[in-house]
Amino acid sequence: MKAVIQRVTSASVTIEGTVVGCIDQGIMVLLGVEKGDDEQKGAWLADKICGLRIFYDEAGKMNRSLLDVGGSLLIVSQFTLAGNCNKGKRPSFDTAAPAEEGKRLYELFVASARNCGVTVETGIFQADMQVALVNDGPVTFILER
Repeated sequence: MKAVIQRVTSASVTIEGTVVGCIDQGIMVLLGVEKGDDEQKGAWLADKICGLRIFYDEAGKMNRSLLDVGGSLLIVSQFTLAGNCNKGKRPSFDTAAPAEEGKRLYELFVASARNCGVTVETGIFQADMQVALVNDGPVTFILER
């Protein structure tokens, strides 16, 4: 399971002109599910993201978590994170989980994030989405489990 996370001051996801998810301060999560991923990986990753200390404290150090600052998550499925661009010019998606399994694990990841006690907004699995965000910092991390 792979996640690209960005600390944001705002983020939204729009489908066919309608905003389906929107947050203010928090973390934008692009989540890719691969073959071999399971519930434990998703639960670990959700807990890691909610507790990751990437927000500034009073001294200006990254020492506060999403929970500490009362921030929110916007979680968007991102199939292309499983893409391999090492050979040729066209990405291979051989490592991506099949759609049914990917959706199941994406939804379990979302549930795990909600169980952390943060507000969670989402996109829609397999939809053509437009994502807008204001990356704060910029602060971006890639997490894999």
